[in-house]
Amino acid sequence: MTGAARDAALDRARSLIRPADLPADARTDEGFLDLLGNRDAPRPTAAQHAMNSRFVAAIYERAWRPVATAALGVGGLSGTRERARAADDLALGGEQRVLDVACGPGNFTRYFGSRLTGDGIAVGFDISRPMLGQAARRNRSGHAAYVRGDARRLPFEDGTFDAVCCYAALYLVPEPLTVVDELIRVLAPGGRIAVMTSVDRGCEPVASVLSTVAGTLGVRMFDRDTLPAIFAAAGLTEVRQQFHGLAQFLSATRPPLDGPS
Repeated sequence: MTGAARDAALDRARSLIRPADLPADARTDEGFLDLLGNRDAPRPTAAQHAMNSRFVAAIYERAWRPVATAALGVGGLSGTRERARAADDLALGGEQRVLDVACGPGNFTRYFGSRLTGDGIAVGFDISRPMLGQAARRNRSGHAAYVRGDARRLPFEDGTFDAVCCYAALYLVPEPLTVVDELIRVLAPGGRIAVMTSVDRGCEPVASVLSTVAGTLGVRMFDRDTLPAIFAAAGLTEVRQQFHGLAQFLSATRPPLDGPS
């Protein structure tokens, strides 16, 4: 893949940013579009501190994430199968616009981009500069580009994306339900959303111990009803929820706009 193709993908990602959210001095010299400049990511918990560590960014995909997903009980689902599952739930293909929130080092984002054609673009979005540095070095492509910003206020107009994904991140971020509202806001009519996050399934003794440990690290455990209720209240349809250990996989559709009568 040529540098020109990667630069063109970054330009397409930049064109999706709301003008009011695009600083005149936004930087791209590290291979991603940085909307935050010198603003640091919040690090109030041990988990959030780790996500903004250069060391964790360097080992994330080969060591950190496998351990974390195993703790959630999804260790039998490989990264390859997770990416394929997300892409299938999002019904990816063609010239879609795809948003991958809390993309980390970009493995999902690049895979999503590989399912696209033409001017299709997968935008990886994260607040961690070290994670995006890894993404820009390893996972840029002609259909995958990266933006640094705060997911609590996504810098995109309503309905910008045909598909929106957030895997293995909501349990780490500040104000996760605000982030969920933003994911839904930027989803276009007819578009698909896919989320994987934690779930507190209650009575199992091991689950109870793991939930307690997670809380001390700053990892949130969601109950099984919260996210489906938010999806339904937002008017999303075809809401599907599956459990795998202490993880839940959710997907849904924003109904298409009514056609002319």
